[in-house]
Amino acid sequence: MHQDGDVILGGLFQVHFFTVFPDLSFKTEPEPPYCEKFDMESFQLAQTMAFTINEINKNPNLLPNITLGYYLYDNCVRLGMAFRAAMSLISGTEKSFSNLNCTGPPPVVGIVGDPSSTPSIAISSVLGLFRVPIVSYYATCSCLSERKKYPSFFRTIPSDAFQEMQLFGHCVAFSEILPHYNNPRDIQRIIGMIQASTARVVVVFSTSSFLLPLMDEVVLQNMTGRQWIASEAWADSPVYHTPRLLPYLGGTLGITVRRGKIQGLHDFLLHIRPSNEPRNSMLRIFWENMFGCSYETGATVKDGEQVKNICTGEENPIPTNTPYTDVSALRGAYNVYKAVYALAHALHDLMQCEEGRGPFSGNRCADITKLKPWQLVHYLQKVNFTTGFGDHVSFDKNGDALAIYDVLNWQPSSDGSIRIYTVGVVNEGATTGVVLKLDEDAIYWNFETKKPPRSVCSESCPPGTRRATRKGLPVCCFDCLPCGDGDISNTTDAIECTTCPDEFWSSPDNNQCVPKEVEFLSYEEPLGISLTTASLLGTCFSGLVMIVFAHHRNTPIVRANNSELSFLLLLSLKMCFLCVLLFIGRPQLWTCQLRHAVFGISFVLCISSILVKTMVVIAVFKSSRPEGKGAMKWFGAVQQRCTVLLLTALQVVICAVWLSSASPTPHKNNHYIRSKIVYECAIGSVAGFSVLLGYIGLLAAVSFLLAFLARNLPDNFNEAKFITFSMLIFCAVWIAFVPAYVSSPGKYAVAVEIFAILASSFGLLVAIFAPKCYIILLHPERNTKNAIMGRETQNK
Repeated sequence: MHQDGDVILGGLFQVHFFTVFPDLSFKTEPEPPYCEKFDMESFQLAQTMAFTINEINKNPNLLPNITLGYYLYDNCVRLGMAFRAAMSLISGTEKSFSNLNCTGPPPVVGIVGDPSSTPSIAISSVLGLFRVPIVSYYATCSCLSERKKYPSFFRTIPSDAFQEMQLFGHCVAFSEILPHYNNPRDIQRIIGMIQASTARVVVVFSTSSFLLPLMDEVVLQNMTGRQWIASEAWADSPVYHTPRLLPYLGGTLGITVRRGKIQGLHDFLLHIRPSNEPRNSMLRIFWENMFGCSYETGATVKDGEQVKNICTGEENPIPTNTPYTDVSALRGAYNVYKAVYALAHALHDLMQCEEGRGPFSGNRCADITKLKPWQLVHYLQKVNFTTGFGDHVSFDKNGDALAIYDVLNWQPSSDGSIRIYTVGVVNEGATTGVVLKLDEDAIYWNFETKKPPRSVCSESCPPGTRRATRKGLPVCCFDCLPCGDGDISNTTDAIECTTCPDEFWSSPDNNQCVPKEVEFLSYEEPLGISLTTASLLGTCFSGLVMIVFAHHRNTPIVRANNSELSFLLLLSLKMCFLCVLLFIGRPQLWTCQLRHAVFGISFVLCISSILVKTMVVIAVFKSSRPEGKGAMKWFGAVQQRCTVLLLTALQVVICAVWLSSASPTPHKNNHYIRSKIVYECAIGSVAGFSVLLGYIGLLAAVSFLLAFLARNLPDNFNEAKFITFSMLIFCAVWIAFVPAYVSSPGKYAVAVEIFAILASSFGLLVAIFAPKCYIILLHPERNTKNAIMGRETQNK
């Protein structure tokens, strides 16, 4: 089919289904192949291109003073035929080459077609070398978007890449390839896979013919309860709209090429007559197929059917009901319409160029009389217009049109078959991206609930858990594992758990971070209450002993045991008991600084008093013998006080140096227990703390050694035995303290230190003063000088 014009557009259509190749034997002269099985719908597409060009020629605002013409070829659904047709279009006829200088416009400035992807790939590979623009209305292969391979290819139908579900983050439970031939084993295997899967939504990318065997098996197996999603290749195929398939395919959702309306097309199609174009052989073929007649006189058979009439060319097409006259769902025709208009708008923009402001080298414009195909490609890439139906048309950098689909729903009709309804649209805007609009109330769901099915492999993981993919299964099949301690997830289907900040911990549900519990040895907890009580009891006992000794200060047993050092020792023990209170409660700077200082000074005062008492005992014993009569002059009251003060002052110096150089401070420790903050006093300097303890240990060791050496003195000087026993307890407690302190976490380390202070203090108090209080309070008859000296007299 052709029509002359100033500028010619080419078109490729599948007007016939099959190509018949004649006998190529040497018996007869070979004949060219010919096409058969006329397709009414495809002929409607070809006529739509003719209509569109006529509409453009009548539009004074588009390509004024330019008449468009066309050459339309039939490819017969054959690659070879399509390629021959394309080469014929760009080569032109002999008449076109009468000018040997090849001046003037090319035979065609652009081609609408081919409708299939394979011929489009072959044609574009060759014509792309010459930058001849090609605008396909049906080729969907995503490979055609490769601009380097196909630099002049455009299309008004969305690429197949738009239907790849992975772009939208959906999970594919299984993937199978439909066999090209009806292989029962493959079909049954695929059906088994569908039945075994937890997926209730089945998406099928297929042509109608390849899907038919699978649907037959679906009916045979009575497999209901599946939501079918149809690709655009079979979403509106009438072959499935039968009552037999309604229980299984009812409710199917599919996307298909956008349906449009073209005003005036229906009248144009009905007013075509072969008599108006006697040279158009294609119209004669169409007319014969339309009315079942023949122009050949005497013909009796056509396409296997008896021909009853001779075509007159004046038959009335209005009463006929064929795909050619049906304009209720213009999909392919609407794409052809947009493709022709895209080329027309590109030509129009090209002609509007002002010389000196053009897009080509030297700011030149293209000359319509000497048009180069690549110049039209430049303008076609920038096409931007809106159809009369309201759809926006433009091309991206790959030549693809913005994706636009109708969403179809298969619903039962009154006669028990399937009827298709449009329930939405998928539209890709240049700025808005992909937008899906659905009329959800209009969708028919083929389920008892009349609601969309739930199709999941695993239920969503709640907050507080994370997804763990099951090995060998799709990513939508997973287990929900709880987040570990200190980790949370506060969203559904979290891939990973998030670790809480240092001072926070996970809630019991692991769905939020909460402040960590601050732990320290408090006065409110049972352990703190017990230790506080023991401290106060020790203080009270020390006070009671001081009262007893003060009340009986003139009795022999008090005076014989150096009452001044005894009172000093009781005072220091009282301080030892009271210093425990500095270890209990929320650590503060002043308590951290004082607790070890007061502890160290109190114990040094205590041990130095015991040391001096021990030395006095030894001196008294020696002075009772002739060879040691002058020993006591070195251990008078002044010397005793000075010795105690000197030894204590040294500990004061140690504490002062420690506090001034690396003072203990409150510290929040996260290392002992990850779920809690242990609030403790950091000692600041390990060396300072070690020297403090070491000095106490040194004095205790010396006291123990001297008391041990004096343990066998006569009974009237038997305080050395009590001192030996008390220092043995003291040393045992503090030797055991070191490993217990190091191995105890958090507040329990503080409790161990307090226990050591209390145990050693009680040990000194009981071992040294309990025997004396026993005699003073319970056996006053023994609290006499004779009683104390009696055993010595007997010995003499």
